[in-house]
Amino acid sequence: MSVNEKRRLLRAAAVGLGALGAGELLAAARGGSVIDGIGRLLADTVPVWVVETMVARSGRYDKEVTRGGVAVNIVAASAGLALLPERLRTPAVTALGAGAGAVALRGANPSVPGALGGVAAAAVLRAGLRRPPTGLGGGLLWAAGGAGMLAAAETLIRRADEQYAARVRRLGPMGSHAPMAEDGLGIEPGLSPLITKAGRFYVADVNSRPPRIDPKQWRLRISGKVAHPLRLSLADLAEQAVEFDAVMVCVHNTPGQHRAGNARWFGVPLTALFDHAMPDAAATRLVTRAVDGYTISLPMEKLRTGELPGYLVIGMNGEPLPPEHGFPARVFVPGMYGQYTGAKWISELELADDSHIDYWWKRGWTNETLWVTPQSRIDVASSGHGSPGKTTVAGVAWAPPQGVSAVDLRVDGTDWVPTELGAESAPAAWRRWRTVVDLPPGTHTIQARVTGRSGEVQDGADRPCFPSGPSGFHTVTITI
Repeated sequence: MSVNEKRRLLRAAAVGLGALGAGELLAAARGGSVIDGIGRLLADTVPVWVVETMVARSGRYDKEVTRGGVAVNIVAASAGLALLPERLRTPAVTALGAGAGAVALRGANPSVPGALGGVAAAAVLRAGLRRPPTGLGGGLLWAAGGAGMLAAAETLIRRADEQYAARVRRLGPMGSHAPMAEDGLGIEPGLSPLITKAGRFYVADVNSRPPRIDPKQWRLRISGKVAHPLRLSLADLAEQAVEFDAVMVCVHNTPGQHRAGNARWFGVPLTALFDHAMPDAAATRLVTRAVDGYTISLPMEKLRTGELPGYLVIGMNGEPLPPEHGFPARVFVPGMYGQYTGAKWISELELADDSHIDYWWKRGWTNETLWVTPQSRIDVASSGHGSPGKTTVAGVAWAPPQGVSAVDLRVDGTDWVPTELGAESAPAAWRRWRTVVDLPPGTHTIQARVTGRSGEVQDGADRPCFPSGPSGFHTVTITI
């Protein structure tokens, strides 16, 4: 490639950045996003191995990585368009704009601002490629303008999200939020608290940002194979809600990761909703449907009898569900992985038969319910000042819904020894543990293992998350 061609590509990329910035700023000013719409399309369509690789590599920053990747690819595509002859470039850019608009309008929750932004970005791109900037200064001006507009758009979106979250919090308390009883372990620096604050609780879903839902207009529909279809408001649900403590675990939570959190939830038992709606005998699946059409379904047999407790959750730690955690409502069945326990931003509970196909089933995940396996995590492994002698090791463990009966520790592959367990707040909640071991100078490997009250012992074989959930012991190395 000649020097002139490289310069041409760089100028076209600068034009693409400017066009994207203009379209994103227009969409953001009206409450939408071009980048987020394309990001959701990619989440819905790329092969599952790509999703798994991205989640594993990006960790808790998967959403930021997705948005950045979309922006980079749009800029790269703009540069590629510059190589096309004029007779092909114009229809290609037009198709790009139409495609961006269609992406924003797809699904059950279309975004008109996102569609307008996509069309506007294509129009700016077309004009910029027709009369590209000249010289280094012209290209830098386009790039700087695009970057500035993207930054302004991100500021608008974040501000709108913060204002929406504040309005949600002003709805008032959800539950009594009675103080958590002490578990007897006291304060141990670095050890996870009994209750995870909402701001520290992991977030996992296919959306780049949570949808903004008007609580005054929102109603939960209960439909399908029921004798009495229902439409319930938040106030209706709050009258029947109860508090419960439970750990929620992401199916991508490999040993030692923090894609798990323990909260005090406020929700309506599903059995109470079934008592009002009266499901037919033919209803074998409970389809939980989000406002954007995303679905997760649950087997009805044990939910119907209450043998498997499930809840329509509307509160978390004494407040309404934060938007990123599913406001105004989500379904939660303690003991199921988050990906299988129910959708966030619920609009409908549909009683259906086995013909329903879930979102993740289409993507290659099993249609069998995935249960959380017993797992322990080491939060603390410290001798205080790095000197030989007493070393404190502490962490959390869970085995929902039956609960934790024991946590054992081993050092350098020797025998397992028991640890001290904190008091249990609820069987479905996580349980803290702690012990002190004598370690001589040198490097040591420490592992933790939990046994559930059901008798199931944590599986030590390393297994990836896909397709049936992770396993293995959390292992840390400490040097004295």
